[in-house]
Amino acid sequence: MEIREFLETLSSDTPTPGGGSACALSGALSASLIAMVARLSYKKDQAEYREMKEIERKALIIQRKLYRAIEEDAQSFDAVMEAFRLPRDEEKQRLYRSRMIQKAYRKATVTPQKVCELSLRLVGFSKFLLRKGNQNAFSDTGVAAYLANAAFEGGMLNIRINLISIKEKVFKKEKERLLLQLLKRRDRLLRTIQEEIKKGG
Repeated sequence: MEIREFLETLSSDTPTPGGGSACALSGALSASLIAMVARLSYKKDQAEYREMKEIERKALIIQRKLYRAIEEDAQSFDAVMEAFRLPRDEEKQRLYRSRMIQKAYRKATVTPQKVCELSLRLVGFSKFLLRKGNQNAFSDTGVAAYLANAAFEGGMLNIRINLISIKEKVFKKEKERLLLQLLKRRDRLLRTIQEEIKKGG
């Protein structure tokens, strides 16, 4: 899907793509900027060539994964809606419908979790590039960090929203523990990034 087409669809009255897909796009944009800054950096400083080349390689892999997540998130939401449309006239139908709704909600946490985890890696790359990357691209790195953080925050929100509707306590507890771990890591990275940005390179 072209960017203009995506934006037009996003602003339409269809439920998908929605916020989850927008988060994935934000992360993909961050990955693209990180790859760009890494390229600019290893051309400028040959001493950092291997590190920058590796960041570029990893960022482009993440970019592709997040690009796919744009569609995956929409498909997950559609699956939830399909489960709600199942018949419920008889008791067996109601039980089956309930199971399918719960299954769809659990599955709907997969893509936003992926977005969170991949975006967190991008935040880490941004931290490194703010310190060692091409300083002429300092603002690009800062933008990449904030785009990745926006993707992370949105992914966290979508997981939490889905968890509200999930009845399985063990599943919810495991997800909540994971979210807390991710949030702590993000907070540490973001504090350092904000300090670097205040210094202005």
